[in-house]
Amino acid sequence: MEEIKGIKTLEKEGYYEQCCFIQCNFNSADLSGVRFVNCRFEGCDFSLAKLKNSSLQEVKFVNCKLLGVQFSDCRKFMLELDFDSCILKLSLFSGLKLKNTRFRNCDMQETDFRAAFNYSINPETNRLGKAKFSIPGVTGLLDTYGIIIE
Repeated sequence: MEEIKGIKTLEKEGYYEQCCFIQCNFNSADLSGVRFVNCRFEGCDFSLAKLKNSSLQEVKFVNCKLLGVQFSDCRKFMLELDFDSCILKLSLFSGLKLKNTRFRNCDMQETDFRAAFNYSINPETNRLGKAKFSIPGVTGLLDTYGIIIE
């Protein structure tokens, strides 16, 4: 995997496969149309980055700051994301199928998953104050307890 460190700009409409971006600053960067396949971002700042028509296939974010990122602007085809120890605030995921998306040890505030379903959140290990859930979606809070709702 090729390592790329500290850059802010990428080739417009570029293609990056099996790259590891380390401590890169993409703050307010326009990544529209860029394709990332099997890439890893470590310690990067994506605050207010634009992802219109970007392709994120098998992309992992580790210890990244993602403030105000509209993932819903990405291409939906083969979208696969993984977040580990990231800060996601004011980010938007509405309208996306996130079946294989994982969020581990992430700080998520004011993040929009409107119309999400089939999720599981452990209320004992996550702070959920003032969180909003739809009636069918709230059942994902009960998975931990093995409660069956008919």
